[in-house]
Amino acid sequence: MKTITLDIKTNAHTEMLDITDKIQQAVNKSGVKEGLCVAFVPHTTAAITINENADPDVVRDFTMEIDKIVPWEDGYHHMEGNSAAHLKSSMIGFSEQIIIEDGRLQLGTWQGIYFCEYDGPRQRKLKLKIIEG
Repeated sequence: MKTITLDIKTNAHTEMLDITDKIQQAVNKSGVKEGLCVAFVPHTTAAITINENADPDVVRDFTMEIDKIVPWEDGYHHMEGNSAAHLKSSMIGFSEQIIIEDGRLQLGTWQGIYFCEYDGPRQRKLKLKIIEG
């Protein structure tokens, strides 16, 4: 049981990248048929979430609303100027756990796994731990 690191290239300041296929490929490569996949974002201005991946308007609505809840500029004191990115990342979260059955991630019909960028564009990492059991 080793840690797999995926490279994620983001292209915008704020974006949600569907990484479901990348994670499924890692599960396939691991050979694990039954178990758990833990996905962890080791960055303080990025996050990971599971949401609908059938209608791209869900991502548009999600990013639009989180920008309203946590605006980029709002009198923050953090000297790097990216406090909003830190707040959004903490709100969304840095990890997800997905059950593996028959070698497949057990996501719902409309679910996908998203890497959420809040301070891009950047070159990012995603850590995966695929646990057999």
